[in-house]
Amino acid sequence: MSQFALPLDYRSADGEADFYISEANAEAVAMLDRWPDWPSRSLVLVGPEGAGKSHLLRLFASRRPGAAQLFDDADAPGRDEAAMFHAWNAAQSGGPALLVAARTSPGEWGIGLADLGSRLGAAGAVRIAAPDDALLAEIVAKSFRERGLRVSPIVIEYMIQRIERSFAAAATAVAAIDAAALAGRRAVTVPLVREAMRLGDTADGNKRGETERHQEHRER
Repeated sequence: MSQFALPLDYRSADGEADFYISEANAEAVAMLDRWPDWPSRSLVLVGPEGAGKSHLLRLFASRRPGAAQLFDDADAPGRDEAAMFHAWNAAQSGGPALLVAARTSPGEWGIGLADLGSRLGAAGAVRIAAPDDALLAEIVAKSFRERGLRVSPIVIEYMIQRIERSFAAAATAVAAIDAAALAGRRAVTVPLVREAMRLGDTADGNKRGETERHQEHRER
């Protein structure tokens, strides 16, 4: 007879206490804290996918409701350039500020509305880097805690050396490891993590080699 694991409902906390600051995002957080003292009352957050831009927008909105009009994924096809242009004008007239998040700078979007392009060029802009080791370790540890799992620092170190540098990749890896631990009724250890992540197929080749050999030596 097969036995299926039935996990408890998992909800990710999304409050201010759950946002970690490191060198990767400190400049962006500092600029958000300067509101409303932004150039032209507008700010563009630029960073790779999974760097936490959307989280920062939600956090800003929760702390300062109505303080800014928000546009996430502003460089994506199908963006509402007219709405963004009107939001810019409203900001200049004393209305809510304009807060935009995108993977690239406005000059790279191929904006069709010329007036919008010139105005966004005058906005403040700050870059968010992909999560560094310190930030990624905090995110992974938090994700495990939210699932009720106690995981050693050695396991977390092993993971962050082998996953893509993004919040999304960290969440995916933790979910896979949690499922494997639950299904096998096993503790979260380096061998389990290796199995769950299918290290041979999914690890970043640039992170292998000496780091992996050193870790395996520690397991013996």
